[in-house]
Amino acid sequence: MDLNSDVLWTAFGLMLVFEGLMPFASPEGWRKKMMQILALHNGQIRFFGLALVLTGVLILWWLG
Repeated sequence: MDLNSDVLWTAFGLMLVFEGLMPFASPEGWRKKMMQILALHNGQIRFFGLALVLTGVLILWWLG
């Protein structure tokens, strides 16, 4: 797989689109969800972050 800057900018743009969908579509629901996330312990947030990283790595490995 040839990873050039166009692919990286495309991926970054898609990430911003997906990240912005919930606050745009349902700002109140997004705010409530953020409040729930803020109530989590550091270990819970760290585990969720690790799960996201591993899922992303698996997807990249599968595509590569």
